[in-house]
Amino acid sequence: MERTWKPNVTVAAVIEREGRFLLVEEETAEGLRFNQPAGHLEDGESLLAASVREVLEETAHHFVPECLVGIYQWSRPQGDLTYLRFAFGGRAGGEERGRALDAGILRALWLTPEEMRACRERHRSPLVMQCVDDWLAGRRHALDLIRHYDAA
Repeated sequence: MERTWKPNVTVAAVIEREGRFLLVEEETAEGLRFNQPAGHLEDGESLLAASVREVLEETAHHFVPECLVGIYQWSRPQGDLTYLRFAFGGRAGGEERGRALDAGILRALWLTPEEMRACRERHRSPLVMQCVDDWLAGRRHALDLIRHYDAA
């Protein structure tokens, strides 16, 4: 039987506050890793809605997407998975203090780009730093670049 290949569609949020970026520390098969708040697109969900949901579930912060930072395609070195990541930039709204974080998320934290570079070997993927570098380079694309059509 022939295997059907398709990339895993994910969303991520690039959120900067006072020179620091919101990250999560999460349990992975490779150990504890740092990542932007990120996750998989769910059936019927828009990319924007997925980014808002993932930030809330992983950090307890409300996310207001303001732009698209970039679209990234990355295959894991193991060759078993390819990710298609839509990274949105925006701001963190209020925090729901005491909200339980997703399973596997140990904590949310704010790091400077320098602190992020110093722990690069613990990033979930090279996309973590690339998204921040693109944000710092001023990459901002209008959200109307993405069109979502409901089944209805």
